[in-house]
Amino acid sequence: MATQAALNEQNASTLDAVRSIAPLIDEHLEAIERDRLLPKAVAGALIDAGAFRMLVPRSLGGDELDPMTICEVVEELSIRDGAVGWCAMIGACNGLFGGLLPRAGAVEIYADRDVVLAGQFRPSGTAVQADGGYRVTGRWPFASGIMHSRWLMGGCQIVERGGAATGEAKMMFLPRADATVLDTWHVGGLRGTGSHDFEVKDIFVPATRAVSFADPPVEPGPLYNIPSIAMFATIIACVALGIARHALEAFKRLGDVKKPTFSQGLLRESAVAQAQLGEAEAFLRAGRAFLFESLRSAWAIAQRNERLSWHDRGLLWLSATQAVTQALHAVDLVYRAGGAASVYALTQLERCLRDIRTASQHLTVMTTNYEVAGQLFFGVDVSRTVWSRDSKRTN
Repeated sequence: MATQAALNEQNASTLDAVRSIAPLIDEHLEAIERDRLLPKAVAGALIDAGAFRMLVPRSLGGDELDPMTICEVVEELSIRDGAVGWCAMIGACNGLFGGLLPRAGAVEIYADRDVVLAGQFRPSGTAVQADGGYRVTGRWPFASGIMHSRWLMGGCQIVERGGAATGEAKMMFLPRADATVLDTWHVGGLRGTGSHDFEVKDIFVPATRAVSFADPPVEPGPLYNIPSIAMFATIIACVALGIARHALEAFKRLGDVKKPTFSQGLLRESAVAQAQLGEAEAFLRAGRAFLFESLRSAWAIAQRNERLSWHDRGLLWLSATQAVTQALHAVDLVYRAGGAASVYALTQLERCLRDIRTASQHLTVMTTNYEVAGQLFFGVDVSRTVWSRDSKRTN
């Protein structure tokens, strides 16, 4: 077992590695937006930095970092570019299945240190029971990072051989070569994620490459004791935090050069602009603090090998939603404060606005979570909400 000192050094090493590729990301910003994917050089640098192996078990050669470090890495990359951060987040989160899949399937997929996975949890496909596995057919949207991925996963409804639905859903894992990628990602924000649809028709998937969120984790580490989707929500939120930090820094640069109409001084000297920047900083820092507070608390529980209560799970969902909401508000504030200059690509504010609005549409951080959180705090049974996807997990 790794010592805490060794783990701390590994965490710092990963952060240093992703910071070192910032100039490379900056060099490819235009290509990321134009081509609607990560250039090979950027995707390769993320692989080399270990961005996609942060949640992969150490037993499979992964890094198995703590959730706070993973969030910091995603946030750091998102400060450079939202699409890069989003792809790192998706690839990292999909590494978690190395601790959930049956061992044979996990080894088959994750033994390759350069492996990257894309896919969709939504059970849009069907998996008909067959000898040793399933015959899978379906089409899935929003496969972020699919253009640089080697494996895909898609949620499926399980169907008996005779055609009757079982009411069970599982994630199916298959090589990207078995699927057809459909060019559907024509969007306003996060263009570089290449989040296209993909489809498969009657592909065999062995049982070793199928897993349910209700299945107990195979790996014993505390990282796999935290309910999967709740943890995903917190990492998704860090993309928004990074984009917002990018926007605030861009606004400060604008303030150093712009003279507002009918003003003799710079934007940075305006009391209104100063107040808006101060408010934006407060929103961003407060949202981030709540998120990391909730995540540290959940991590401490997981390290004690204890089950997270509904209250603990609720705080993860709520803090992720609040972090995104406040990050979005911070970007809105500085975008408006920048006046007409904000609409120009050169300022980078308009790209931040498009990216964070797209990121905020993800199901796990939608504002409907406030209603469920309120129900939880009132003592209402929330076991039938979207949060309950993890509720049958034994962890």
